Amino acid sequence: MITYFYWTMVIAVAIAFLYFLGRSDKWKIGFIGALVTLIIGWGAYFFHFQQLFVKHYGGVMSITVPKGQHHIAATWKEDHLWIENYDPATNTCYFSEYSKGNLLQGKVTIKNCNPLLPGSSIRSSSPKLDPEASAR
Repeated sequence: MITYFYWTMVIAVAIAFLYFLGRSDKWKIGFIGALVTLIIGWGAYFFHFQQLFVKHYGGVMSITVPKGQHHIAATWKEDHLWIENYDPATNTCYFSEYSKGNLLQGKVTIKNCNPLLPGSSIRSSSPKLDPEASAR
């Protein structure tokens, strides 16, 4: 909800530039002011506020899992979101960082990952209990 409020305020300030400067017949300055307001608002949101809003205030964010991978987990490290996905074709786990502005994104690859998924080979190799031993 805070994301919608933020964008409503940015657009309201841009419209205010047009309205008040347009009343004074300074349309060129009004359009430039509105454009600068929208650019600064977009930059501030993309490079600073987006993950801050999502983590602390219930903002809105959307991430797509790459095709062929399965989502396992997501966690926050400070204000950066880390996503863990599993690729069954290569038996590899990927930890991908979504940082502010997507400038410094980290990626960790774990080969031969074998997460505990249904049908995983780990479950079939677990030791079985001997029913006679448990009766003693």
